[in-house]
Amino acid sequence: MVTPVFWIALATTLVLIAVALAFPRSFEKASTATREFIAINFGWLYLVIITAMVFVCLYLILTPLGKIRLGDPGTKPEHSTFSWLAMLFSAGMGIGLVFYGAAEPLSHFAVSAPEAKLYSRQALRDALRYSFFHYGIHAWAVYAIVALALAYFQFRKKERTLLSATLKPLFGEKMEGIAGKVVDALTIVATVIGVATTLGFGAAQINGGFHYLFGVPVTRFIQLGIIIVATIIFLIDAASGIDKGVKVLSNTAIVFSLVLMVLALFLGPTVRIFNMFISTTGDYLNNFISMSFQSAPYAPSEQAWIRKWTILYWAWWISWSPFVGVFIARISKGRTVREFLTYVLVIPTVFSCIWFTIFGVMSTDSVAADHSLARMPIETALFGTFSHYKGGMLLSLIAIALVLLFFVTSADSATYVLAMESENGTLQPHTRVMTVWGVIVASIAAVLLFAGGLDALQNALIIVALPFALILSLVTFSVVKELRYEGAQMGLEIKPETYPAKGEPFRSYEDDPAQVQDDSAQGEGDAQQAQGNSAQV
Repeated sequence: MVTPVFWIALATTLVLIAVALAFPRSFEKASTATREFIAINFGWLYLVIITAMVFVCLYLILTPLGKIRLGDPGTKPEHSTFSWLAMLFSAGMGIGLVFYGAAEPLSHFAVSAPEAKLYSRQALRDALRYSFFHYGIHAWAVYAIVALALAYFQFRKKERTLLSATLKPLFGEKMEGIAGKVVDALTIVATVIGVATTLGFGAAQINGGFHYLFGVPVTRFIQLGIIIVATIIFLIDAASGIDKGVKVLSNTAIVFSLVLMVLALFLGPTVRIFNMFISTTGDYLNNFISMSFQSAPYAPSEQAWIRKWTILYWAWWISWSPFVGVFIARISKGRTVREFLTYVLVIPTVFSCIWFTIFGVMSTDSVAADHSLARMPIETALFGTFSHYKGGMLLSLIAIALVLLFFVTSADSATYVLAMESENGTLQPHTRVMTVWGVIVASIAAVLLFAGGLDALQNALIIVALPFALILSLVTFSVVKELRYEGAQMGLEIKPETYPAKGEPFRSYEDDPAQVQDDSAQGEGDAQQAQGNSAQV
């Protein structure tokens, strides 16, 4: 049964659609002005919050708190590691990785370099390094923290799968009232905007691919048709559930991704790709801290570049985090905190870095030989890159299929999560609620495209991310507080004051503290009785 949160979020999104449709130009101007205000005045806040999440993840991985399991003692994971990683990666990156895989390095190298001169060797190194940075550990730290909080409170504390429930250690039962409903409604709105933005990107890229390959015109109506067809597909898929629908398509998408990567690796400059991957990985790790806090206060052009790229990405990950976090939490029962965070941070980051190296080297090599590639629309950059290599048509067709797969997996995962949030966190939401949100998400994607194209989509991302960034800060503090409390109850202190006596085993981190106390008391009683019997003898 839907809750008031559903109606609040639905009304908010419908008002947004109505305003954008009624006043498209005014909406675009207002959203652009708001975006610039937020990026200029609060961009630093995004940098601090997301970098703090990275360090929190490392803290939980490296301390004994990482032993705590997301579930009851002895709970086993519900999905194989491959399927689990495939689903979380398809939900977390998907279309964005395909959309920007060639376009972002190309842009940093030939259009708007962050620091170096265009087309220079340093510009190439910076292009790949910042691509690693934008799709690497920082992005997945945001997803990981939100997913960890939701999974921990859901499977360990038996709370509902609602972001408001993760704030109870800070605000108590107030989260059951109006404050909690506001948090949950904002979660839904942020999810709708974040997913709608990505679907708009996907529709634009599919249209761009068909235009480049087959001469299909690039129009808003063609993109609307793509959104409608994809919406029908993902609603059917979402209704079939996670195991039958989302898992199968996610596994298929990962297989297509691997096929595209391997083909591109061997059809492209293979040796240079390997060398650039090793070199850029070193650059990324060496500059990790400086990039994390880079705000360029005395370099206006560099600061504008950071607002256009880094701040946009950080807002993107924040706005996507409630959806991806809920979905990852839903499929992560039974894993330990350390296992969960290590896999979520490392595996997708490595995959993304390999992806950007392959397609980034291909695109920068192509634009160095043919400068006209730099003037192509961003949604066709990947296909323009492939045209410079043997097998380019095959690579382009696989890429279009992959975008469609990621489109569907992202959308059906989102509708599933939105329905869960609308029905008080239930793990089995009703199909009709999923259908409503599927139509709403698709409608917003179409409306934002008509109201101002990709710029309007990006504006909406940054605007909705600001209030949610503050909520995520509280969620991070709350889950760490509760984990430390439980760790202390279980004897998992970072610096334990006492250790077991010689010959006594360490207590399992999954033992029930109350049971351990009972066992300890019984053990003391047995020892006293044994001493008494010995005295009698």
